Amino acid sequence: MGFYDTLSVTLALIAVLAMILLSRNGWKIAARFSGNRRSAGTLSVESSLVLDTRRRLNVVTWEGQRFLLLTGGPNDLVVSGTYPLSSMEEHET
Repeated sequence: MGFYDTLSVTLALIAVLAMILLSRNGWKIAARFSGNRRSAGTLSVESSLVLDTRRRLNVVTWEGQRFLLLTGGPNDLVVSGTYPLSSMEEHET
């Protein structure tokens, strides 16, 4: 085996190891360089109410807005439009 064969095998091995590491940790590394994490959007389920064996009523928060969703039936519905978090928190107190 010559020098160039050894060099090409070594570079191929390094490339394969780099691809394995990037596939395992690539999303974490990309998230660090993406900039503002708020712009990616945050989604959370605040509360859920079971209506019957199939249907649920969920309050979902996404990017500072709340949505009231009816899920589990033949169609998933947005029952209530968006409203800002600050206005809802004022009414709760």
